[in-house]
Amino acid sequence: MRIIVCGFQHETNTFAPAKADYAAFEHGGGWPGISRGAALFEALTSTSNIPAAGFIEAARVAGHEIVPIVWAAASPSAHVTRDAYERIAGEIVAGVGAALPADAIYLDLHGAMVAEHADDGEGELIARVRAVAGPDVPIVVSLDLHANVTRRMLAQADALVAFRTYPHVDMAETGVRALRLIEERVRLGRRFAVASRRIPCLIPICWQSTQDEPAGGLYRTLARIEADTAAASLSFTMGFAAADFPECGPVVWACAADPAAAEKAVEDMSEAVLAAEPYFAGPLLDPDAAVRQAMALAATGKRPVVIADAQDNPGAGGNSDTTGLLRALIANGATKAALGLMVDPDAAAAAHAAGEGATITLALGGRSPVAGDAPLTAEFLVEKLSDGNLRTTGPYYGARDMQLGPSACLVHGGVRVVVASHKAQLADQAMFRYAGVEPTAQDILVVKSAIHFRADFQPIAAAILTAVAPGPMAMLATDWQWKHLPPDIRMAPCGPTYAEVSAGYADEDLKRAG
Repeated sequence: MRIIVCGFQHETNTFAPAKADYAAFEHGGGWPGISRGAALFEALTSTSNIPAAGFIEAARVAGHEIVPIVWAAASPSAHVTRDAYERIAGEIVAGVGAALPADAIYLDLHGAMVAEHADDGEGELIARVRAVAGPDVPIVVSLDLHANVTRRMLAQADALVAFRTYPHVDMAETGVRALRLIEERVRLGRRFAVASRRIPCLIPICWQSTQDEPAGGLYRTLARIEADTAAASLSFTMGFAAADFPECGPVVWACAADPAAAEKAVEDMSEAVLAAEPYFAGPLLDPDAAVRQAMALAATGKRPVVIADAQDNPGAGGNSDTTGLLRALIANGATKAALGLMVDPDAAAAAHAAGEGATITLALGGRSPVAGDAPLTAEFLVEKLSDGNLRTTGPYYGARDMQLGPSACLVHGGVRVVVASHKAQLADQAMFRYAGVEPTAQDILVVKSAIHFRADFQPIAAAILTAVAPGPMAMLATDWQWKHLPPDIRMAPCGPTYAEVSAGYADEDLKRAG
C-alpha cells in the first residue's frame, strides 16, 4: 500500500502558565523538533519509542510505501497558539492533498490538544484531512493513553487506537497496532462499526500507573475482552484531567467488523472500569513530609528513595521550575539528594559564566506564576557544566538524542540541582548523568514527573513517594475552578459531581461579594 504519514502531538493543560507557540514545536521539548519529508526517517528512528517510528518500521518490513509529510511535537503546556496550530495543521492538510492518491492515511496524534481557537484540536485536524482525502480513504489515528477522545474524532477517523501502558513504554508498539488496523480496514473494504462510552469520572494521573493496580489489571482485562469479542481494536483512555472543555475525561471505544462485537467489547470494558473506580487512590504528601519520610527510609539503608514532584510535571504542562521540593530538601538538611530538572536558562547562563568550581548567588527557579511558589535565593557551588546534549537510554524515551541547552549541576549543602535551559520531563536516568549526577549513588532523588519516570527509575528505587508542592498540574481536579465540564461528571473517583462542586464555587463567590 501507499500510506501517507503525518504527526502533530500536544497535551494541553488549560490551567498551565505558558502556551505552545511555533518555536516550541521547532525545538520539540524532549521530542524531535518539527521534521518534514524524508527527514522524518532520521528523526523517528527505529530505536525511538514514538508511535510513528513503530508504524514506519513495521510498514517498511511489510513492504508498504511510506509518504512522509510532517511530524511535530511540543512539551505539554497551556493552549497551542492559533498561529502554531494553523501553520502545522495547514502544512499537514496541504501535504496530504499533494500526496494523494493513497491507499490510507496514518496520523500520529496525542488526543488532548486544545488550541486557542479550537477545544478539540485533533477532531478539527482529522476533519480537515477527511475533507481533503474524501470519504473512502481510510484514516487511522494513534493516540496517547491520556487522550480526551471526542465524538468528532470517532466520527471522522476510520479507527483510533491508544497506548496501553503508563509509563508509555508501548508508544512504538501502538504505531504497529495502527498499521495492523489499516491493513484490516483495507481487507474489510468498508468502515468499521464503532461503539463508545464515556466514563463520568476524572482520574488523577498520579494513580494511573499500569505498573500498579487498578490500571494494570484493567489493561490486562482490555486485552482479554478484545480477544474474546473478536473486536478489531478495543481502547480505553484515562483522559487528561486538565483540559477545561466539555469532552474532557475517560472514554472506552471499540472498532469491529460486526457492530454487536464492538458494543459487547465496550460494555464489558466499561463495566470493568466503573468497578475499579474506588481503587484509583493513594497517599499524597506535602513537601516536608515527603522529604522526612525519604530521609528516614534512606537512614535504614533503603536508597535511593524517589520523590515525584508531580504537580510541576512538564509532561502535564508544568514549566519544571517550582521550588517547593528544593526548599524542603534544604530546610530538612537532606544529604546525598539530587533534584532534576530545574529549568532556568538564566541560572544556567550564570553558572557557565562563572565556571566550574565557582560559588554564585542565584534566585533559582520560581518563574512560573504559581500561587505559593517563588524563586529560591541561595549560594550554589557550580560543580559541573554541560552543553545539554545527551542520549537517553531508558524505556520511556528510548535510545535517542535530546538537547536541553546549557546546563549545570549546582550544589547547596547536601543537595545537587540539575539545571537546564529547555524543559523536558525527567523520565530517564541519563538526564541526571549528563550533569555529573549518578542517580544510583544518591539517597534521595526528586524528579519533576508524575509517572513516566517509573519506567527507568522503578528498577533502582527502594521506594517511590508522591509529593504535592505548588505547581501547575493539580493532582486533585477539585483544586481548580472549572467552567465547562458536564454537570454529571465526578471530579474524583467516587467524588462529587461537577454540578455539586460548581455550586460550591457560587457559594464562595457570594461570600466574597457579601
